[in-house]
Amino acid sequence: MKALRWHGLKDLRLETISEPVATKGKVKIRVEWCGICGSDLHEYVAGPIFIPQVAEHPLTGEKAPIVMGHEFSGQVVEIGEGVNTVKVGDRVVVEPVFACGTCAACRQGKYNLCEKMGFLGLAGGGGGFSEYVACDEHMVHKIPDSLSYEQGALVEPSAVALYAVRSSQLKAGDKAVVFGAGPIGLLVIEALKAAGAAEIYAVELSPERKNKAAELGAIVIDPKEYDVVQEIHNRTNGGADIAFEVTGVPPVLTQAIESTKIAGQIMIVSIFEREAPIKPNHIVMKERNMTGIIGYRDVFPAVISLMEKGFFPADKLVTQRIKLDDIIENGFEALLKEKNQVKILVSPRA
Repeated sequence: MKALRWHGLKDLRLETISEPVATKGKVKIRVEWCGICGSDLHEYVAGPIFIPQVAEHPLTGEKAPIVMGHEFSGQVVEIGEGVNTVKVGDRVVVEPVFACGTCAACRQGKYNLCEKMGFLGLAGGGGGFSEYVACDEHMVHKIPDSLSYEQGALVEPSAVALYAVRSSQLKAGDKAVVFGAGPIGLLVIEALKAAGAAEIYAVELSPERKNKAAELGAIVIDPKEYDVVQEIHNRTNGGADIAFEVTGVPPVLTQAIESTKIAGQIMIVSIFEREAPIKPNHIVMKERNMTGIIGYRDVFPAVISLMEKGFFPADKLVTQRIKLDDIIENGFEALLKEKNQVKILVSPRA
């Protein structure tokens, strides 16, 4: 089958590899759509970050070249021995987290914090930028007929956003600010709406992304036009209750911290490619709280339910649909060059 594999920094290759089979406990899925994630882009331009290049990943036993893609939907075409929660023909999405099941975090049920944690499509195990994937049964979640496969491909990134909001101290009626209106930032706006935030501010430079944030109901602040911190304090009467940092840009983290009120909270959602200096006194003197999240846990069913109610709409978030054959130039390179892009979906069937 055809698959996109990461070989090294700026070295992605479309190759023909063996089609997977559904061995014991595995589910084979025909991929319909797979989204290009910010993590995928980081691996392309600055990797390896999560991809094992020198030593094999401890849970998958694989190292580069790795098939990429972890935001995908598809249809079950084969089940292995012992699989009983899904059947051939089911429409599904995949929660692509590998966890050991035995470390301290796993014993607490915090499998996304597993000391050996990896993501299918980054640590091995196949990936959604291919025609078929065979994964463990427990990773598979059925989606209802009311959700399209395109909508299904947004479940994984939406889970990041919902988990970030659910992990925060947000209460209904609070005021929140989202720094960065890229794909995850826009999904955080949707999650904040679902959680009952009274005011949602979005800090963004890109005209197209500003428009998307406004379309989703956020109050947009352009850092070229305003002193962002001062403007947020003015509009919120003393600072936002919670700031979500979703850019991965070091100076923006400082703005996020300073934009919150006394005893406010800063949630770091981004993966940073380099160190981000901060002034601890900005936290200490206002008794602010700062924390971060990685991935998600136990939220896929909630995301799917919210999607059935109209949240995280694909029609407002997907800006381009392309063929797997065109993924490098019209996918990865387009996301680097075209700031109007939000979420690009890739199909091996198109």
